[in-house]
Amino acid sequence: MTCCRTLARLLLSGGLAFASAAHAAGITVHDARNRDVTVTDFARTVSIGGAITEILYALGLESRLVGVDTTSLYPAAALQDKPNVGYVRQISAEGVLGLNPTLILAIQGSGPRETMDILETAKVPLVLVPETFSEEGLIEKIKLVGHAMGVDARAECLSAAVGADLAQLRALRAKVTKPVRVMFVMSLQNGRAMVAGHKTAADEIIQLAGAANAVEDYDGYKVITDEAIVAAKPDVVLSIERGKDSLQADAVYTHPGFALTPVAANKSFITMDGLYLLGFGPRTAAAARDLSVKLNPALAEGGAFASALSTANCRQ
Repeated sequence: MTCCRTLARLLLSGGLAFASAAHAAGITVHDARNRDVTVTDFARTVSIGGAITEILYALGLESRLVGVDTTSLYPAAALQDKPNVGYVRQISAEGVLGLNPTLILAIQGSGPRETMDILETAKVPLVLVPETFSEEGLIEKIKLVGHAMGVDARAECLSAAVGADLAQLRALRAKVTKPVRVMFVMSLQNGRAMVAGHKTAADEIIQLAGAANAVEDYDGYKVITDEAIVAAKPDVVLSIERGKDSLQADAVYTHPGFALTPVAANKSFITMDGLYLLGFGPRTAAAARDLSVKLNPALAEGGAFASALSTANCRQ
């Protein structure tokens, strides 16, 4: 028995020594800037981007987090337990570096540019995580974050669970016979609608849900005219919950443009949690499924979405 215990201790110490050596040698991460970043210490990580934080928690790495941004709303413990470094596009360099991080993981598009320039020149590895709104982009995001944190096996586990959920979503989407025309409205400012075109998270989630984006003529977000709204003929307006700033259904139904579309005629307005709907994190398949059922209630008859993510244990 003593011999076995001694052997076990030797194997454990050898394993730890090997891990330490691999850690000292560094991990190379190819990030969104098309650069190779060497990570040698991930014990004090700052996460900038709600999806990144969600992935880190799903991988059981919250103890390594020393700071998060304001979009890190899931799980709720992130903002409750960790220092807040500001909004993803208005990050303070002093706020980040003041936490003495050994690694910064930031979603592509983080800013402002001046802050990102400072962080890039600081002696702290900065990994810019690609933001590609697609099934493949989501899986690659998970794998890159896991690799940067030295937990490739956990990342493979999480990727497999998310991939299984996306496969279920594809099967559900195949049952949609007539795609609903959806217009994602970010805001109504002074009566003018800011809506999502192609190459946006909103556009991709609409497609993942088996629907069609009613905005067909441009990429990104744009303020459009009332005439353009009428011409697009949306069946449904989709928006996100933003507290007191949330878009209200009555404001849509009485809007001069939407009042002349099926949206007002059918009282078709859907609002969902912003990170859940547009974050492109591990729960994206579930969010698209929820949206699909809201758009096509008959799909709910197929039973509950048996999420592989809910049963997978990728935290160890």
